[in-house]
Amino acid sequence: MENIAEAKKVVHVGVILDVNSPVGSVVNACLSMAISDFYGAHPNFRTRLSPHHRNSDDALAAAFTALELIDKEEVDAIIGPQTSKQARFVIDVGRKAQVPVISYSATSPSLSTTQNPFFVRVALDDSTQAKVITAIVQAFEWHEVILIYEDTEYGSDLIPYLAYEFQQVDIRLSSRFSFSPNDSKLRILKKLNKVMAMQTRVIVVHTSSSFGSKLFFLAKDVAMISEGYVWIITDGLSSLLDPMGVKAFGFMQGVLGIRPYIPQSKGLKNFKRKWQSRIHSSSTKLNIFGYWAYDTIWALAKAVEMIPQESSSVNGENHHRNTSQFPVIKVSKRGKMILNGLLKTKFKGLSGDFSLVGGQLQSSTFEIINVIDNEEKVIGYWTLENGLTRKPDKAKNGKSMSKYELKPPIWPGNTKDKPRGWTTPIGGKKLNIAVPHKPGFEAYLKVAQDPYTKEFIITGFSHDVFEEALALLSFPVPRKLIPFPIGPNGGTYDELLSNVKNQTYDAAVGDITILANRSQYVDFTLPYLQSDVSMVVKIKDDERNNMWIFLKPLSWDLWLTTGVAFVCTGLVVWILEHRINNEFRGSAHQQVGTVFWFSFSILVFAHREKIINNLSKFVLIIWIFVVLILTQSYTASLASMLTVQRLEPTIIDIDELKMNGDFVGYETGSFVKDLLVKQLDFDESKLRDYGTAEEFDKALSKGSQNGGVGAIFGARHCVNLFLAKYCDKYMIVGPTYNTDGLGFAFPRGSPLVPVISRAILSVIENKSKMDAMEHKYFLHLKACQKTISSSSLGLYSFGGLFIITAVASVSSLIIYFTKFLQSHWTTIHTVHHDSSFWSKISELVKHFYDQSLYPLPATNSTLQSVEALHDVENEVVDTVVIVGNVSSSTL
Repeated sequence: MENIAEAKKVVHVGVILDVNSPVGSVVNACLSMAISDFYGAHPNFRTRLSPHHRNSDDALAAAFTALELIDKEEVDAIIGPQTSKQARFVIDVGRKAQVPVISYSATSPSLSTTQNPFFVRVALDDSTQAKVITAIVQAFEWHEVILIYEDTEYGSDLIPYLAYEFQQVDIRLSSRFSFSPNDSKLRILKKLNKVMAMQTRVIVVHTSSSFGSKLFFLAKDVAMISEGYVWIITDGLSSLLDPMGVKAFGFMQGVLGIRPYIPQSKGLKNFKRKWQSRIHSSSTKLNIFGYWAYDTIWALAKAVEMIPQESSSVNGENHHRNTSQFPVIKVSKRGKMILNGLLKTKFKGLSGDFSLVGGQLQSSTFEIINVIDNEEKVIGYWTLENGLTRKPDKAKNGKSMSKYELKPPIWPGNTKDKPRGWTTPIGGKKLNIAVPHKPGFEAYLKVAQDPYTKEFIITGFSHDVFEEALALLSFPVPRKLIPFPIGPNGGTYDELLSNVKNQTYDAAVGDITILANRSQYVDFTLPYLQSDVSMVVKIKDDERNNMWIFLKPLSWDLWLTTGVAFVCTGLVVWILEHRINNEFRGSAHQQVGTVFWFSFSILVFAHREKIINNLSKFVLIIWIFVVLILTQSYTASLASMLTVQRLEPTIIDIDELKMNGDFVGYETGSFVKDLLVKQLDFDESKLRDYGTAEEFDKALSKGSQNGGVGAIFGARHCVNLFLAKYCDKYMIVGPTYNTDGLGFAFPRGSPLVPVISRAILSVIENKSKMDAMEHKYFLHLKACQKTISSSSLGLYSFGGLFIITAVASVSSLIIYFTKFLQSHWTTIHTVHHDSSFWSKISELVKHFYDQSLYPLPATNSTLQSVEALHDVENEVVDTVVIVGNVSSSTL
């Protein structure tokens, strides 16, 4: 055997571990078994790994050990060290010596394999655990978590990843408690007492196994491993539960844990059998770090075998010294080739499929364990693709995670009932709940004091909604309602919420408006009532007392257009009729009077003039239709104005308020003041606060010029109460300014918020219950029926009608004058052939105005003759010839 060994090429490998720790002792044995098993399975390999073991439990000592291994033993790879803190120092040495540092237990996410190319992690980094823990918390519908972590690089590096994952699913990391590995028993107990004082009962523990066992022992002593608590441990602790022994199980009953899943295989079974036969110490029990160390040897041996035979094993020197005056670091000639081989190596190992991506093992499957009696029971699995499942290979087809994907766990206190994840303050202490105490708008909240017992009696719609919500909870909420004065002798709503923020009060219940800036320092429940901010102004006097109201139905432009249209229509009819109809002839004054009389008599269909020309009849048909629509619309609008009360505001919008320099009122102590100053740009000197509906009425009645205000701004729920009492005097105008409604306030992170919010939803969806509360507090308020004043009818509404009548009139005139020119131009041109063009036009106009085509007496018989002759004219007018200055009596 010695001759065979001498024929093999030996590759020196450094091993740095703490053999006195549970991990180090197991890894030390697994490394030896791995080398024996590998070369027993591959006797023909030309290379052999030669491990050089060094014991180290200190970060700086680990770095010096790595230098010594590289300098004296000329190692081409280093396995270890054991902790993330040690690894950070050794990685830097390995980078300078170009020696791959292969760690099976340095799981800190801050140790990046991409930023440290010679660092290989044959393990899962802790960032993956954040997703698994988040999935469990989300599945059981807990919304707040306390984190207990070890104040080391290993412990603190998980925090940002856990906080990020929680944030993605709206889980709040309410508190973090750090523990030093060297903390005394007394110091640990003091911090555990602080944890007990918190309302949150879901606790995630991320510590090493040595400190974790001490922590749970003390937690058991102070009754924190009891009903109502939830404990979730990370894989640094859950992977070593079995090596910690039966004693650890005794004070961790009901704890949930996560750890990487090791699939069962024939190789794993054989290894466990060999382990039992070779290792006789009962304290040395297998763990996942041993499996990863075993696979590390197999991967390294395969990578070494890939190195070309001609490669030199002689190490060179790096002539650069570091600032710490370390000795010259030799550079490995084969380290980079070994690294490349490792990254390419793939096989099925004890821990599952071995494949390095980006220099480290990739997360595959985690198992969720539950500590029951003296054993760890697997209740489910988690995979990146499928989330929580009962079997590691179960696909969920994208369904959301649920606790029903896990087997029912046994919780601390030996109960199967799921803990709600929070509790009220310890010691049976009642919640101190503040309620706004103000003199007005008592339908929502009224505070009175019993004259005999001196106890406060709280009533009102807001109070009843809160009590109904608490009645739906599955647990009692001891409480004490404490009035908080609002007004000149008290504080404001913002000051009330500030007291909730600093936990002077445990909650605030009342007509509290949910605002974005307030949600920065308190948590609100879902709104139980919608609300916004509205502007209330005084109503103008009744317009029905106005003597000129008859002009109101039509706008001034419509009145003007209608008048012009009347005149134009009468003029068109006169043009079409006056040459053939004696009723449209006479002196100039008579004809003008006829035009106006005929035009306006059509309005009431009182015209007496007979119409002869068909074109005139066509124009009148259209115009009478327009007049009918106009008169009917005018009549309807005027009747409405005279019979229905129309309300008009004295002020239209905030721009008018600012322009007039009016004073503005708001409810005392409310957020409306900030809205008026910061958002609506009102001068604070122009603001006046009032506390009751009666004060609102008095201020608006006086007006801004008499010591009152021009408008009141208030939350809609208060405005509605005010208008219900003074419906006939005031009205809402202008835009509304949205808020998120009315809700109840709690300190940030209070676990009561989600459960009370769900109860509020149940209350407001219960119609009979809401109707009963509204009937109780709002029935006496009278309904306010208002009709907002409509504007006058405008020209645009009738524009189409005027366009139609204009087209009809112009078309008739064009047809008429075309025929007139055709029948008279030739005669005028023949008689006045020596005259100029404009003289002929003047003669034609004179002829049109002076000559009557049919100068017959205006009798019935002659009118019939004229109509008959007019029909002839329409057919043979082109054949009529008038010679010279024939008198008007001849045709």
